[in-house]
Amino acid sequence: MKILVCISSVPDTTSKINFTADKTAFDKNGIQWVINPLDEFALTRAVQLQQSAGATVTVLNVGDAGNDAVIRKALAIGANDAIRVNTEAKDSFSVAQEIAKVAKENSYDLILMGKESIDYNGGAVPGMVAQLLGRAFVNACVGLEVNGNEATATREIEGGKEKISVKLPAVIAGQKGLVDEKELIIPNMRGIMSARTKPLQVVEPTHTEAKVEAVSFDSVPPRAAVKMVSPDNLDELVRLLHEEAKVI
Repeated sequence: MKILVCISSVPDTTSKINFTADKTAFDKNGIQWVINPLDEFALTRAVQLQQSAGATVTVLNVGDAGNDAVIRKALAIGANDAIRVNTEAKDSFSVAQEIAKVAKENSYDLILMGKESIDYNGGAVPGMVAQLLGRAFVNACVGLEVNGNEATATREIEGGKEKISVKLPAVIAGQKGLVDEKELIIPNMRGIMSARTKPLQVVEPTHTEAKVEAVSFDSVPPRAAVKMVSPDNLDELVRLLHEEAKVI
């Protein structure tokens, strides 16, 4: 079984987010980049299938050479090889088209990825990839089992969980719970050293035109100062809620 795991490079959750002076782009200076956490759940499940079912695992990233460190970490976690499409990720559709092109050329049985990236939270790429490939798609999965040419995916629904069986090849988008957090693999020294020699293939993009353009970005406004009101002064509290907070 051949598994393709699509990973994106995102700012560490502790990073301070800033934008360029003209507010047209994200300021990458001083940012620590990590594997998108939801993609890491998918990668861990793929490595588990590698160990239990003899699958081969390829990681795919759409981005420039600055993403190579994140890709090498994915190789250290346990992927067999990696592919990087040498272009900036412009929007969901252009990324999905690059992923679909690689998938068509290599005939993967299972494509895994997180349901969304934690930077822009678009959540559109997995479904687009499935549509472009004409494959079965299950989103927001918290469990995945593979038996022969059939996959059984579990996802949470209101009031319970739903199990869906699909024939391979298929696209599965996971979220937290796809594997237990304690199962996430921390690369050891052996994995880090072996990652240096694992194949990382760089391919050129299809030059797909982006269909979405970010016009500008604005930072979240700072919180206003807290106003303390005496518990005995209910009239003042009501006035503030009505005139300033405008919630009543």
